Amino acid sequence: MKTKEQSLLTKEDFHTRNDLPEWLYKEYQTFHQTVTDKTFPCFFGMRGELKGELRYAYVTQDDWSNLPSALINFLKLFQEPDAKRHGLFVFVEPLDTEGQLDDYRKQFWEILQYLHNVDEVSWPEDSPRDPDHYLWDFHFHGEPIFVFGNAPAYKKRKTRDLGNAMVLGFQPRRIFKGLEGTERTGVMSREQVRKRVEMWDQLPKHPDIGHYGDPTHHEWKQFFIGDDIEPIKGKCPFHHKEQE
Repeated sequence: MKTKEQSLLTKEDFHTRNDLPEWLYKEYQTFHQTVTDKTFPCFFGMRGELKGELRYAYVTQDDWSNLPSALINFLKLFQEPDAKRHGLFVFVEPLDTEGQLDDYRKQFWEILQYLHNVDEVSWPEDSPRDPDHYLWDFHFHGEPIFVFGNAPAYKKRKTRDLGNAMVLGFQPRRIFKGLEGTERTGVMSREQVRKRVEMWDQLPKHPDIGHYGDPTHHEWKQFFIGDDIEPIKGKCPFHHKEQE
């Protein structure tokens, strides 16, 4: 039986452990090869993978129960005063047959809803519960977290295709300190990454990509963007349990 600590994986685990699912080793290898490509747009992810600062977890199609403990243990890493800008990448067991982008988007939001439903820590009182509020952000265990989806169904936006598995990236909002969209260094860093993304994807920046705090921006739309240049329409699938 996995312990809570074992549910959070390191780069070393993929080279020293033999008790992980076979599909996970394959998906991690694809992930590693992709993000360490010298032309990969996100140099933060590239550097984190090369230095062993990223963390990983996985869920199967019928069991997500280890994810909350993995995320809690991941967030504990930031309690250290000199904490690195860690990122968590969660691999979802591949489907037997590759799905459509909407299939992955649906499951992405179901996983976030599951995390929210089992979360034992209430959101801060001043944090909007309605995703249509421009200051809405996803919280877990009291922490605001940016989450983004990657899936094999992305055919144009190649930067969002990290293998045969859907991969969820979790970035605590605190790692963006000094890199916010309103800060000069943040604007410069983000623009550099976005230019590299456009080169990889051969597509303009998705219209729903913005920066947190912009009154014209909806953060949830940035969590799982389209494989095109069309704005996402409709309501956010996420429902805060206090509003039910």
